Amino acid sequence: MMEENFFERVYFIVRQIPYGRVTSYGAIAKALGTARSARMVGWAMNASHQLEDVPAHRVVNRKGLLSGKHHFSGTNLMQQLLENEGIEVIDNQIIDFEKVFWEPEISN
Repeated sequence: MMEENFFERVYFIVRQIPYGRVTSYGAIAKALGTARSARMVGWAMNASHQLEDVPAHRVVNRKGLLSGKHHFSGTNLMQQLLENEGIEVIDNQIIDFEKVFWEPEISN
């Protein structure tokens, strides 16, 4: 099924996000060669929470907002996971977003 394949490709990229760094739904979509599919990347991230090896907390929106935080158990789990990696978050916004942003490799 194409959707499962797409989700696996998303997870492959998310597993590469370095500790203490974040990327965006759109950057992942672009790296997959499907620049307009940021929303599908979001669906993949929502479906990933049972996969312990997918660091979903490192994927945020293009402005550095923790837009997926309501998909984590506990009210501030996503923020706590990021702060544990040294990323500062105030009002659901990553501070120095450009400094901690990780650009995935573009695949052909």
